[in-house]
Amino acid sequence: MFDSKNLLYILTILEAIEKIALYCQKFEDEEAFYNADKQLYFNATVNLLIAIGEENKKIDDNLKTSPIINWKNLSAMRDKISHDYRGVDESIVWNVVQEYLPKLKITLIEMIPKIENHATFLDEALKSPYYEDLGYLRERS
Repeated sequence: MFDSKNLLYILTILEAIEKIALYCQKFEDEEAFYNADKQLYFNATVNLLIAIGEENKKIDDNLKTSPIINWKNLSAMRDKISHDYRGVDESIVWNVVQEYLPKLKITLIEMIPKIENHATFLDEALKSPYYEDLGYLRERS
């Protein structure tokens, strides 16, 4: 079993994924996504991708066993965005959102039962309004 602190990092990433999905759901392509409301949705998404990359760095390496996810690339994405903001390519962001985040979401959900006392901590965390988009996890615990 892994330390319960990992659950906080996983939930924060999952909440960011849910918010990104909400922000992107009405767009059919990266151009519409990028240009909408003076890049409001794009900028919000990029900020959440930074959070995902940062939280990923905190998860125990031994918990990150899925070969589907390139864990190092998640952190590298965060570093690239943070240090070269003007160089962020909207088509890469769009591809990450559409292709990569759904796989990451599934992988993270599968990691939760491997965490010590996950049901207790999950129940407590889901009471917070910050994690309001993660109610679907209640049925899994």
